[in-house]
Amino acid sequence: MTRLAFLNGLVLALQTIRSHKLRAFLTVLGVIIGTGTIIGVGAIMTGFDTSITAVLRSFGPNSIIVFKFPVGPRTHRLSAEERTRKDLTWQNAVDIAARCPSVQDVSPMLFGPDEILNAHYKANDMYDINLMGVEEAYARGGQVDMHLGRFFTEEENRRKAPVAVIGADIEKGLYANVNPIGKTITVDGRELEVIGTMIRPAASFFGDQDTRVLIPYWMMQKMYPNARENAIVVTAKDGQLPKALDEVRTILRIDRRVPYSKPDNFALSTADQMVADFRQITAITFLVMAVLSSIGLLVGGIGVMNIMLVSVTERTQEIGVRKAIGARRRDIILQFLLEASVLTSLGGVAGILFGWIISLISRLVFPSLPAEVPLWAAVLGIVVSVSVGLFFGIWPAYKAARLDPVEALRYE
Repeated sequence: MTRLAFLNGLVLALQTIRSHKLRAFLTVLGVIIGTGTIIGVGAIMTGFDTSITAVLRSFGPNSIIVFKFPVGPRTHRLSAEERTRKDLTWQNAVDIAARCPSVQDVSPMLFGPDEILNAHYKANDMYDINLMGVEEAYARGGQVDMHLGRFFTEEENRRKAPVAVIGADIEKGLYANVNPIGKTITVDGRELEVIGTMIRPAASFFGDQDTRVLIPYWMMQKMYPNARENAIVVTAKDGQLPKALDEVRTILRIDRRVPYSKPDNFALSTADQMVADFRQITAITFLVMAVLSSIGLLVGGIGVMNIMLVSVTERTQEIGVRKAIGARRRDIILQFLLEASVLTSLGGVAGILFGWIISLISRLVFPSLPAEVPLWAAVLGIVVSVSVGLFFGIWPAYKAARLDPVEALRYE
């Protein structure tokens, strides 16, 4: 096949498509929808991956979250054994801090009652706040960026001081145009003194709004004597995360009396591990969406083959004339394969545009989701659409190439 023959076949294919614009559009509609869906899903999944990865990595590269079952995205449902595990305790955190040389800071984190809590100041209210009891080490571990005021001290924690450090949205919602430091905040009927405010994190595990209210651990225990849901935030020394993981696991197995032959009855989660788990979930989700989207491509491919067979019938005399003046079988095959692949590649380009519009709409509807069309998705869309044209154009092309020129010239 010469370059000139290829260019001539390409021009002929474009002329044929241009002379039947509506038919060509309807033929590749399935390809447009299938390709556009793949592109749109790829853009949304890429944005989702960027957003969630930023959230998970916000815990810090040296942080370990200890809980009774894995936190973050899960690849499986909680088992009956995981749901019935006993809670972590404050003593577990003390033992980790005292007996793990690779650990820099440890802070237990006590959660309040499993109900919606509201915060109140004068005539202003904030609903569904995130109330947690922590120690001073929580701030030293890099989990807090202060805006105004200060974080509470270990002495305030021991005294069960009624103080609080609040998130950016609570500062804005309750204390607009007022310095909140020294003011009171009422949480679940209990008055607390605001001693500090936090900067909104670039990414938050608790949602788009920063509604955190952090109070001393023992004050939390005083407010909710029956609270038992503890997590432990461990910060490893630089470069010693793997060693710290081993040490923490050993201490907890001893504390919780786990037999040597039994698996852990707790979970240690790091940012990298949670990111890996999340990407495993998104990979499966994308695979399922790609399979569903391929149905549109299959329908589009069948439509292309059908129209190409009709085109062979309509252009039987033209094929006879071309063969009579010297066109070879491979020239006829090239002509129809080029026409099919050009048809589906134009559908692929339209599908990419359709997918880009989907990503644009998703960005407008969900501003926190940075959806964008990745280069690999655009390239894949073009390659798949051309491949569909070549595959489903083979049979019509060979049918055209096998026509007898004499019979073709007599066809009416």
